[in-house]
Amino acid sequence: MKIAVEGCCHGELDKIYETIEYLEKKEAVKVDLLLCCGDFQAVRNEGDLKCMAVPTKYRTMQTFYKYYSGEKKAPVLTIFIGGNHEASNHLQELPYGGWVAPNIYYLGYAGVVRYKGIRIGGLSGIFKSNDFRKGHHEFPPYDQETLRSVYHIRNIEVFKLKQVQMPIDIFLSHDWPRGIYHYGKTEDLLRKKRFLRHEVETNTLGNPAAEELLAHLQPSYWFSAHLHVKFAAVMQHPPKGNAAPRVTKFLSLDKCLPYREFLQVVDVPDRPSSSEGLEYDPEWFAILKATDSLQNTTRQRWNPPENNGLHERWDFRATEADIMQVVEDLSGDLGVPDNFSRTVPPYDPSRPQPGAPPSYNTNPQTTELCAKLGLTDIYSKAGQRGDDTGRSQSRTGDDDEEEEENDEPSEYPTDTSGLSSSFNPDEITIEDEWEEEDEEAGGESKAKEKPDSPSAIKTPNRMVLPEPISGASPSLRTSLMNLPPPSHSTPKAAPAQVHPDQEGRCDDTEEVAAAPILKRSSGESAEAGSRGATPRIKRRNQVIYQTTDNDEG
Repeated sequence: MKIAVEGCCHGELDKIYETIEYLEKKEAVKVDLLLCCGDFQAVRNEGDLKCMAVPTKYRTMQTFYKYYSGEKKAPVLTIFIGGNHEASNHLQELPYGGWVAPNIYYLGYAGVVRYKGIRIGGLSGIFKSNDFRKGHHEFPPYDQETLRSVYHIRNIEVFKLKQVQMPIDIFLSHDWPRGIYHYGKTEDLLRKKRFLRHEVETNTLGNPAAEELLAHLQPSYWFSAHLHVKFAAVMQHPPKGNAAPRVTKFLSLDKCLPYREFLQVVDVPDRPSSSEGLEYDPEWFAILKATDSLQNTTRQRWNPPENNGLHERWDFRATEADIMQVVEDLSGDLGVPDNFSRTVPPYDPSRPQPGAPPSYNTNPQTTELCAKLGLTDIYSKAGQRGDDTGRSQSRTGDDDEEEEENDEPSEYPTDTSGLSSSFNPDEITIEDEWEEEDEEAGGESKAKEKPDSPSAIKTPNRMVLPEPISGASPSLRTSLMNLPPPSHSTPKAAPAQVHPDQEGRCDDTEEVAAAPILKRSSGESAEAGSRGATPRIKRRNQVIYQTTDNDEG
């Protein structure tokens, strides 16, 4: 099976599909499936733009609305996860996944589906320790806090994925699993992104929860984006029992821009399947049913149940009987129904409505699925709670809560997402790198060329992978992968010093107001191992995201 993998989409669906068509003609192949690794930006109208965490000047419609309205249809089945630049009110309508447009499927906060026998899992969002233990409480219209917290990964989703027992073929995450950079050509990565050196050397770059999932799921492939760079790695996991050690091929891709490596076609072995279409995964649905009572739609922090004598049940893995019950609930039909329906009017270029407010709607797809499986529509529940108690909370109360939280250690020993600085060194924004040096683009003259030509885009059709590196190597494995499951204490970071290299990072969407605004000069160069001055990227959203709220570090 030919699977096209794309990095950060940024709403550029037309260009992505045009590039796939170009590759198909050039290589005489047929792409069966497109996987997008976040920042999809499923923006339906002007109201959705207000729900996307990007600077105002970058809130543009792009091309998704054409597929939502029916003007165009995706030429290849597309599956995607969420990142940290999304129309969050749209994706919240589909907490368990669903169609955002005909032939374009969202995996939900976390999800597993099957396509032609291939199991595909994913986790939407990015890691942020301050919000990791909270429920999905966000509800539009968002304030400056919830506009960002809405896309932060929650421990309930990680807990659900840890219940999966059957093999996963492909897994998607937006940010990288922490430590994966040790299993590829690390120095090549640091030559491309020199400002990452300190975090790589201290093993603080990446998502610690995704690192745990990588060790647990051990998928054949793991695809990510977020750092706007192409990077491949091969990790050989320690063997489980008498089974042969599994190997995960990791690939991260760039954002959709000319002369950037944002698309890769991967050959995945075919498998016998009962269906040629997209199918629900019965094991995953059994896990959703078992964990439904654990769902939380408040800011209250929650710890997953453990085998410590305090919980009646801690194991939510699906049994054969549970799986058969799911099949019965679906009347024996695992095929994902073509039940897409529009919940808001699509953007009309001839009648723009820049003042349109953000919309809140329950989605019929979610309503139908919840009715069949007995699940809770958590977006609807959060909305009802918002109507009852008011969605605006006292900042004084929030600050007190954060002060209490700061006293608790993180469940992840090297978690740096809760640093006191106002930016998260693991969070990349689309706007920060738009003025990167033009080396990869072939110089400034190339950068000015029309980007619509598929020939202007680097699109290699084969993965170039390093030799596998064993995850059992003490020099490369992180201490977390040698530990038992975490104790689920409040995921806050221990105090840490912000390295000056991080000032040039493309973090989330909040910046240090006093940080110098510098641009990397085109003639700047350094040896790979140099510890000299680190080049910095000009911050274009500096003023927009000045804030007194430091918890987005």
